[in-house]
Amino acid sequence: MQFGGLACVLLYLLCFQSLLPSQADPLELLVVTVATDETDGFKRFEESLKLFNLDVLVLGMHEEWRGGYLRLYSGGGQKINILKRGLEKYKENKNLVLFFTDSYDVVFTTGKEEILSKFKEFNARIVFSAESTIWPDRSLENRYPEVTVGKRFLCSGGIIGYADTFWSIITQWNMQDTDDDQLYYTKIYVNATLRTQLNATLDHTSKLVQNINFAKNELEMVEEDTFTRIKNLKYSTLPSVIHGNGPSKVHLNHFTNYVPDAWHSEYGCRQCNRNLIDLTNIQEEELPTIQMAIFIEQPTPFIEEFLQRLEQISYPKSRITLFVHNNEGDAERYVSQFMLRHRSKYAAVKSVSPHENIDEKAARNMAVNHCIEIDCDYQFSVDSYVQITEPDILKFLISKNKQVIAPIVVRHGKLWSNFWGAINIDGYYSRSDDYLAIVNNERRGIWNVPFVNAVYLTRGDTLMHIENKIQRLYNYEDVDADMAYCNHMRDEGIFIFATNEIDFGRLIFTENVMTDTIHPDWWQIKDNTKDWEERYIHPDFWNATLDGVDIAQPCPDVYMFPLFTHRAADTLVEIMEDYGEWSGGKNKDSRLAGGYENVPTVDIHMNQIAFEKEWLFLLRHYPTKIVEKVYPGFYTKAHSIMMFVVRYKPTEQSFLRPHHDSSTWTMNVALNSHGTDYEGGGCRFLRYDCSVTNIPKGYALIHPGRLTHYHEGLLTTNGTRYIAVSFVDP
Repeated sequence: MQFGGLACVLLYLLCFQSLLPSQADPLELLVVTVATDETDGFKRFEESLKLFNLDVLVLGMHEEWRGGYLRLYSGGGQKINILKRGLEKYKENKNLVLFFTDSYDVVFTTGKEEILSKFKEFNARIVFSAESTIWPDRSLENRYPEVTVGKRFLCSGGIIGYADTFWSIITQWNMQDTDDDQLYYTKIYVNATLRTQLNATLDHTSKLVQNINFAKNELEMVEEDTFTRIKNLKYSTLPSVIHGNGPSKVHLNHFTNYVPDAWHSEYGCRQCNRNLIDLTNIQEEELPTIQMAIFIEQPTPFIEEFLQRLEQISYPKSRITLFVHNNEGDAERYVSQFMLRHRSKYAAVKSVSPHENIDEKAARNMAVNHCIEIDCDYQFSVDSYVQITEPDILKFLISKNKQVIAPIVVRHGKLWSNFWGAINIDGYYSRSDDYLAIVNNERRGIWNVPFVNAVYLTRGDTLMHIENKIQRLYNYEDVDADMAYCNHMRDEGIFIFATNEIDFGRLIFTENVMTDTIHPDWWQIKDNTKDWEERYIHPDFWNATLDGVDIAQPCPDVYMFPLFTHRAADTLVEIMEDYGEWSGGKNKDSRLAGGYENVPTVDIHMNQIAFEKEWLFLLRHYPTKIVEKVYPGFYTKAHSIMMFVVRYKPTEQSFLRPHHDSSTWTMNVALNSHGTDYEGGGCRFLRYDCSVTNIPKGYALIHPGRLTHYHEGLLTTNGTRYIAVSFVDP
């Protein structure tokens, strides 16, 4: 019996040895895939193969796909039928290892030597990748062999084996194109007799292939030398192939922003300068044509600057067609002024006004159809709450050679941006682990993301492809227009990219827009500080805050500096006059807590126009920089309960008697021009017999309030003088 058992073992070893390749001939590796279209995913797959010098056989390219809609349903039998036609010539090659993988959702992370070395460790003729869930027939679960470590179930997205065995597997049975390929391989594997005959096994611990679905929490990106890899922390393996099976494609896209050589902590963005379009030597008349689609869908601050910045984009206007959808009546005058000044510069203009009652989704779909009609090369979609500050934005985005690409823009000083780094199971926002690093520009590069909005560039042929398949790009179930656009792109396998390689501009906060005043943007000082500053803060103010820059001192301890632009001064005056409820300059004043004003003026308080909190914000962020510079050792709280605009004119109140202010320091800002808008006026400090009579418009005067700087308002002899006064730290 012992001898008989030994004979059986020897016979088995001899038979198994005959199945193995000749030891004299080295193994060859050929990657095989089935792909009917050159999608973005396929191109990414090819790039990863080229990086590691891997030979690939692509089968089925440009064939009609009849294998079903695999994103939602089972199918894919056509893959096996295509493999039968393409691999027959290799069916007797014992020294060739075929590595079949999907291509639209697969990347390689290493080369031939590592792959073959890992394959040999299995001591098997064929190895299937593994996953933790069974698909598509759960009734077969009990037929799977039990495993003590690793994934139990087969995934057909990665199969590696000797060519002759691979051929035996795909020719076991005939199947229809619409049959399920994974079910086909599963029935072979769960058949114990076939599994033994073929010497088949699963890659239980993801040594070769990592299927991401239901394994995201096991995975971590690690940097090895110059490459980035995915490590399975659960099994301590470094898979050679990453497969975004099922709904994990968005997560694969995230990984491939780094893996294998897209971005590295030492080298930065290594994919940023690949496959670019060079526009430098192209004549103007040969540049791509662009439809600039402008959407004003909600009340938006700083529309005037928004339109001005679009006009300042450096791309030739003769190659741009404008499409403007304005859904806001308050913006109509700015759009009309823009058109009057600039429409003749553009190739053509199509404008849709609020009176046409076309909603946002319909307008965006209309823009897509218009772009297709005029055969545009690109559509540049931009919403009114995007302030573009990079004039070369169009040329830069076109040069990236992507189907869809968005410039990353962020709310100033906030984390809110126009892209999502990840989405949750319902398709809504989820924060990716690199979101903060990207938004804060700690990582610069180009990123494959699931969602963009507000501003993005889409290729014209991409729009045509989508419209031919689905129509109404901006309609998708009941989601918003921007989500509909991105959902359709993801469904069609079109990658959405976002780039922060340079600074493109910023987003405007639109949630707190005043709609019942003549200058609603004046109230945006807190929500959109950067834009407010650019319009209303004097450009020389910032220079005055610098060390070593002297501040004008017209009287002892009285300092004068630029604070407001002329436009800011005019805006505040017009707001006060429009409000119109000027006090009578009487001692009795119901606006005050005590009901009595010792030194009254004709004025309107900031709280009357709902600007008290905003003015306090102004005090804290601007004049305090000067106060603490010129009065060293003093630190102000910048608190005030008396902030108001005073009006002086000969027929009303023309001067103010000597007094002390109820303040530690006082600021008054000239809101119009001496010699032009009024005559006389000014401020005299009695202790020093020193007068300041010609404060330039927009300039601020600061001085101590109590004890030393007893002062009076000098007589205004002609016209009307306006000043903004603040009693600070009372």
